[in-house]
Amino acid sequence: MSKKSSSSTKKTSTVRHTRAIQRDRSKRPVVAPPDPVVAGRLTDLIHPQTLSQVAHSHDLGLRERVLTLPVMVALVLSMIWRQIGSVATLLRLLNAEGFLWTSPVQVSEQALSQRLRVFPAVLFQEVLTGLLPTLQERWQPRRRPLPPELAWAHEHYPAVLAFDGSTLDALLRKVGLLQDYPDSPLAGKMTALLDLCSRLPHQLWYEADAAAHDQRHWPQVLSALPHGALVVFDLGYTNFGMFAELTAAQITFVTRAKSNLAYQVAQVLRKTAAVHEAIVWVGSGRDRQQLRLIEVLVQGTWQRYLTNELDPTVLPTEYAVALYWQRWRIEDAVNLVKRLLGLAYFWVGSANGVELQLWATWLLYAVLVDLTDAIAEELNHPFAALSLEMVYRSLYFSTSAYQRGEASGPIAYLAQKAKRLGIIKRQRKSASPSRFKELTLTLASGP
Repeated sequence: MSKKSSSSTKKTSTVRHTRAIQRDRSKRPVVAPPDPVVAGRLTDLIHPQTLSQVAHSHDLGLRERVLTLPVMVALVLSMIWRQIGSVATLLRLLNAEGFLWTSPVQVSEQALSQRLRVFPAVLFQEVLTGLLPTLQERWQPRRRPLPPELAWAHEHYPAVLAFDGSTLDALLRKVGLLQDYPDSPLAGKMTALLDLCSRLPHQLWYEADAAAHDQRHWPQVLSALPHGALVVFDLGYTNFGMFAELTAAQITFVTRAKSNLAYQVAQVLRKTAAVHEAIVWVGSGRDRQQLRLIEVLVQGTWQRYLTNELDPTVLPTEYAVALYWQRWRIEDAVNLVKRLLGLAYFWVGSANGVELQLWATWLLYAVLVDLTDAIAEELNHPFAALSLEMVYRSLYFSTSAYQRGEASGPIAYLAQKAKRLGIIKRQRKSASPSRFKELTLTLASGP
């Protein structure tokens, strides 16, 4: 098959997938309004950040309209949280009920559609940026188990982070500015920097060009990393120049090593049947540097990793490898914002409109993580043992129980019913020991 044919097939498949999502979304019933406790939680966390951006909205030249910043934030968050499938339905609810901290507002569908297309997305981004430190502070005093590698890293590094990029799905041609396009373009790319301990986003970036290389955001990621942090990322971000800058900034990294990595061994640290470890020279010219190459035999396959921490006593081998395995948590986060919270469906065709939805979706993801973590603390379970998706879907039952007078709020109720509602993930009967324990046994085995 030719490259052109392959590209055409892939594009057709993407468009069909997007349309299927949109058909499914349009058939979904409107989710019941959140109970007053959930609405209060969203209001207490997000509304103060919204009000703090009102002055900025005036600086941007926004005139006082009916659809102000507080109204727009409440409206968009409610559209995502309650999975409202169309602007027409959204309008009816806005006219009749209002959302969260807003009273009913009388506007036309044309005015609402226009506002969704042109409202400055940067204001939503700044609401998210302002909220994340608050949620991180809420996470700190909670007591619930962490995976052993993350518990160790949390004690030894000021932050443990992972980052990755993801291409957003296609837009419909009939939407907004895309009516004259011959094809349905993709909605762009996003890059997320995630705190692996709290599961909260640390920072996010959007790129309207869906064909942009993943490494375009390297400079922004580098500037966002706290001094002394540990960061993990996939081999698609291999860049010896950036590796040197991370080392100079005293940031520790762990990544996978490419199969065709060119290197020279400077010092062998360990060589057993299951582990090969050495200090190696990589790169050339100004980018030439020493890194630690770790090769581990896991379930019959050699896996190779690179880190700029050369001392195994500072970053032991088992922790370096297990922390890289935690990188999959960012894949989980991206999957949830796309599939569960609907970031695979776009209301508008402008880059600004896509951004607006992107920041709002990650806002709700962060609030959902905070709620799930509070339930994990109530149960004294690791966050990873709970299904964030089932917490979200079980809020319907919490709302019903609250309305019947059988629950005072979602945390205690969902913790009490966690097993019945599927919030606690089921353990397979044939489940093997944890991967970290298995790795520790592998490294400890034989010379």
